[in-house]
Amino acid sequence: MKIVKVLLAEDVQMIRGALVALLQLERDMEVVAEVSAGDEVVAEAVRSRPDVAVIDVDLPRQDGIEAAIELRRQLPGCRTLILTSLGRPGTVRRALNAQVNGFLLKDAPSSQLAHAVRAVAAGQRVLDPQLALTAWDVPEIPLSARELEVLRLAAQGAEVAEIAACLYLSTGTVRNYLTAIVTKLLARNRVDAIRIAQEAGWIA
Repeated sequence: MKIVKVLLAEDVQMIRGALVALLQLERDMEVVAEVSAGDEVVAEAVRSRPDVAVIDVDLPRQDGIEAAIELRRQLPGCRTLILTSLGRPGTVRRALNAQVNGFLLKDAPSSQLAHAVRAVAAGQRVLDPQLALTAWDVPEIPLSARELEVLRLAAQGAEVAEIAACLYLSTGTVRNYLTAIVTKLLARNRVDAIRIAQEAGWIA
């Protein structure tokens, strides 16, 4: 019997503990690592070499989808299953665009989580039917990946100089990105652009 090694990323300790206990009940699964923030996922995955990373979409410091994208770059053999408590259309679209291997609601039956982990480990794609319907008629996200990064940092309260330093850009380039973002979203200003993107689920 092949054991599926799992990394679990969830910031709420009680939920993380419950998910670990749930997966450990499965005879063919072993939780080899736990993290509580998005920017810890890749380093821990490189260390523990899981087959599947189960990642909450709303993580501190880096959201789950961004962590999944980075994990795919650094460790392409590790497959990703995203968990969410809210099936916002924009979040579903982002996950699909990021080519995650699975996307599941947190309130799904416990047996469904174990089934999803096995399916993802076997190379299948898993998408909760409710989430699939949510994303069906949603248009493509109008912002580029870099524009989303800039807006996400702005939403966290970072100033232009801080965003520039974080993304290794000039302050002028960051201002240009912010102007383009406001224009593309038909927003009144940066704050309005952040609101539009959050309500759509494009950024956490």
